[in-house]
Amino acid sequence: MLAKNLKVIRKEIAAALDRAGRTGEKVRLVAVTKTVGSDQVREAVALGLRDFGENRLQEARPKLQLFPNLRWHFIGHLQTNKAKDVLASFDLIHSLDRYSLARTLQRRAERLDTEARCLLQLNISGEKSKSGLAADELPDFLDALRDFNRIKVEGLMTMAPWSVDPEEARPVFRRLRELQQAHARPGMELKELSMGMTNDYTVAVEEGATMVRLGTALFGARPEQ
Repeated sequence: MLAKNLKVIRKEIAAALDRAGRTGEKVRLVAVTKTVGSDQVREAVALGLRDFGENRLQEARPKLQLFPNLRWHFIGHLQTNKAKDVLASFDLIHSLDRYSLARTLQRRAERLDTEARCLLQLNISGEKSKSGLAADELPDFLDALRDFNRIKVEGLMTMAPWSVDPEEARPVFRRLRELQQAHARPGMELKELSMGMTNDYTVAVEEGATMVRLGTALFGARPEQ
């Protein structure tokens, strides 16, 4: 099932890139493994996947220990008291969304003599249930981050409201791309756009996603194609 799903996903991503005229571009598939066991991770690795996402540190630890050479993405809300362990275990944090967390990551990165590679999470839709900066907070937050030399801002992340119709996510993804284009600056080029999940990833790719975060589409049952 996993091999079949991956084949379909890659085909759909390629078609979405073609529709958007993104010739020669690639989209990184981050396999979300929060409900997936080690055997399925191992199968995904055998199929060529290298990027994996988890949103809870405690649940991720066994997989991090079993597969230390994969690229692990932290995609959940990050509490400041977990910043040290997440920084030491994950390659990219998708959810930097507040000054207090930036300050903590800076201190932890100094002590570990490393850099904190991050995406800034934006709450484009304004949903109260979602974390993230409001769009109008982005410029000042980017300015504030210049004081943190251990934080490397690589791009932006958002989640669209769930809908049966993936087209309803398009304005959210388009807005994130517009913010990327408007606020990229030297040293913070914001090259990465992490957006799109199982229900809406093809629309996200059409709107400029460089990473999609897929769990159910990859590891779950799919309708017959």
